[in-house]
Amino acid sequence: MYGYIGKILYIDLTRRKWMVKYFDESFAKKWLGATGFGIKLLIDSHEPRIGEYDPANPLIFTTGPFVGTMVPCSSKFGVFAKSPLSGLLGEAYSSSFWGVELKRAGYDALVIKGKADKPIYLYIEDEDVAFMDASHLWGKTTWETEEIIRDDLRDYDVRVASIGPAGENLVRYACIINDRYRAAGRTGLGAVMGSKNLKAIAVKGSGLIEVAKPDELLEYCLELYRRFQGPATSKYRTLGTPANVLILNTAAAMPTRNYREAMFDKALQVSGETLNEKFVTKIQACSSCPMRCEHVAEVTDGKYKDTKVRVEYESLWALGPYCGVGELDAVIKAIELCDLYGLDTLSTGVSIGYAMECSMRGLLDEKTSEGYKLEFGNADAMISLIHDIAFRRGLGRILAEGVKRASEIIGAKDFAMHVKGVEMTGYDVRGLKTAALGYAVSRRGAHHQTHGAYAPDLSGKVDRFKAEKGRGKLVKDSEDLYVIYDSLTLCKFTRGAWKGLEEIAYVYSLVTGFESSAKDLLRSAERINNLARIYNLREGLTWRDDTLPPRIMKDPIPEGPAKGSKLTPEELKLLIQDYYEARGWDERGIPTRSKLEELELTEYLPVLEVEAREAIR
Repeated sequence: MYGYIGKILYIDLTRRKWMVKYFDESFAKKWLGATGFGIKLLIDSHEPRIGEYDPANPLIFTTGPFVGTMVPCSSKFGVFAKSPLSGLLGEAYSSSFWGVELKRAGYDALVIKGKADKPIYLYIEDEDVAFMDASHLWGKTTWETEEIIRDDLRDYDVRVASIGPAGENLVRYACIINDRYRAAGRTGLGAVMGSKNLKAIAVKGSGLIEVAKPDELLEYCLELYRRFQGPATSKYRTLGTPANVLILNTAAAMPTRNYREAMFDKALQVSGETLNEKFVTKIQACSSCPMRCEHVAEVTDGKYKDTKVRVEYESLWALGPYCGVGELDAVIKAIELCDLYGLDTLSTGVSIGYAMECSMRGLLDEKTSEGYKLEFGNADAMISLIHDIAFRRGLGRILAEGVKRASEIIGAKDFAMHVKGVEMTGYDVRGLKTAALGYAVSRRGAHHQTHGAYAPDLSGKVDRFKAEKGRGKLVKDSEDLYVIYDSLTLCKFTRGAWKGLEEIAYVYSLVTGFESSAKDLLRSAERINNLARIYNLREGLTWRDDTLPPRIMKDPIPEGPAKGSKLTPEELKLLIQDYYEARGWDERGIPTRSKLEELELTEYLPVLEVEAREAIR
């Protein structure tokens, strides 16, 4: 095959065995790449309702057909497992060079099951797989782990994906860090890796990825490289995603102080403009990327001197405005600690913001274990809690369980900001009602990158304060489009530079040799999204889980142009039913037999028959 290698590497950590399985063109066409491969392999690789830390829970890494080719901005990879946060689909993506190296080693996907009897790391080099002792790495940070492995192997071309102490200690939102500054951040997959005693995966490959029409693809990609350096991507090259701080703050759409507010009084102090003026020292790119969006910030003086880390909007928001912290040097330090410990910055910030409100309400001890008063705006308390979360100390032991479980322990659920157990991200959906629907029905819990449904709200394509029929199709269509990007492993920051889905289908044809159209890609994406729903239903999801935090429906935005906006339960019900109809699902959110027949998913009918009976009960 072209574009694809056609090989999946299966590793059994318990027995220290490995094997390769092959897939054909029909599998590739049906499931496209990273997202489709990941969800398909996950649902077929474990029995229903297993525990998240069961050794049988597979940890799956996937690439797509564009990875390792000359197609620009295509170096992403996906990671999948049953999520420790939601108990449902665990799904995260990262970029840079690690996924390219896995593909060059000769594999489209990696499926890891079992549990090692002691800490190990995997070293994969082309056709060789080695189970390496990691006892000396246990307890090390992700950055230390990467450096030590390269020293041990005496090879600095090796790419490393690893967990830090947070993954080792099974923090439910632990992430996987690769290439120092990149993270497969969401849904707690670093904890799954830790539960397997797997510290890291080092990869190196020497193979080439062949494409069907190299000369035509080269000519076309030269045009894409020029276009991706044009005005459609200027935001990412100049300020990067932190440009969103002032944009969302002005719209009263930036959740602040645990969703108590939607505007931050110190927004200018933590803006992308201020970050670039005072702290950014380097802007770099992932493999095959002409854009360069990775803004590396460095603190050169003060108490956080020598702190240096990549900063993007969501991390800055979660550890800045969401916690009421307006000192950029402290925010940069907090992000660095999360990367070192292997913590999802979003879930970490939202968990700490929740704890700050609990403290304000008198539900917690006034001080953290380090003696800092826990209140909005206290950067020292926030940084202290990051340490405690990673090592499960004091209050950190509770917060390491995630906001949903922490709120059940503390007994304060009304202002716990999560969807399906996964913490919210940096868009205040009380005044973005299309986005609100996207969050409520998202297959992996609260995350804007599953649907991008904030775009029609903020662009003025729709009235963002109004809930009406038709939004369901907008969300459905955006979910399907995003699955295409993630499966082919295209960076979504390029979406404004493409001339449309037909152009992407054309490039897919040049790479793979498969005659393909936009309609073909959308059909595969719809199939993938339906399979994700089937997986979640199998693992216990019901229509009742397609909801939003109570605060979204109870507490209106208190200020700014969105003042007074909230989403009522009646509006949410209307939007969700509209979405179910657009998807071809019944009123309980279960795909119909006819939809499964249409999408060639009838092998999963028995799963839905069981879930339908449970829903009736």
